[in-house]
Amino acid sequence: MTMPATILRARRAVPATLTAAAAATLLLAAPATAHVLGSGRIAGGLEAGFVHPIMGLDHVLAMLAVGMWGAQLGGRAIWILPVCFPMVMAFGGALGVAGVPFPAVETGIGASVLILGAAIALALRPPVPVSAAIVGFLALFHGYAHGVELPDATDPVAFALGFVVATGLIHAAGILIGLVIRLPWGVQALRGAGAAIGVAGIGLLTGLIVA
Repeated sequence: MTMPATILRARRAVPATLTAAAAATLLLAAPATAHVLGSGRIAGGLEAGFVHPIMGLDHVLAMLAVGMWGAQLGGRAIWILPVCFPMVMAFGGALGVAGVPFPAVETGIGASVLILGAAIALALRPPVPVSAAIVGFLALFHGYAHGVELPDATDPVAFALGFVVATGLIHAAGILIGLVIRLPWGVQALRGAGAAIGVAGIGLLTGLIVA
């Protein structure tokens, strides 16, 4: 039986998209990798950094949503958004490490889940620079929250490396989920997933869901 053309295109797009996401993750992580391997102190900070974003529901939902929205927008957005998020998040982390005051961090994190979920649910399609600016602004809150904890890691550089790798993998998972849009039933399924993320964001903001 011959597969529908839309399914074939979706299947062919997955490897290339995930390869691009993986390459971006490695590019961001490369300088830290060299430093960590040179120091010989990997295990504690690397493991802590990798596990940290995975253990927080609010962070996982936001990072998944970034990948999903990028896939929904298509074109350059499919890699620009997942690259923009960790880059700006690193800046937010630096603010946290430096102890720079940053207001309403937890509220901003919850709002990011709501905003990104709503963008997917409503199929919002702003220009790529605008969508990247939105993602970048929201990434500041996530980065700051992690940056506050960064100095306590066994090895701060290893922590950052593990965190970047985990973030890239979550973004890649979001892109993979978002690629269902290429299937006949995918548009509504993806918007429904976005709505569920948005509802979770409301729960985080109101305290009904504890991350």
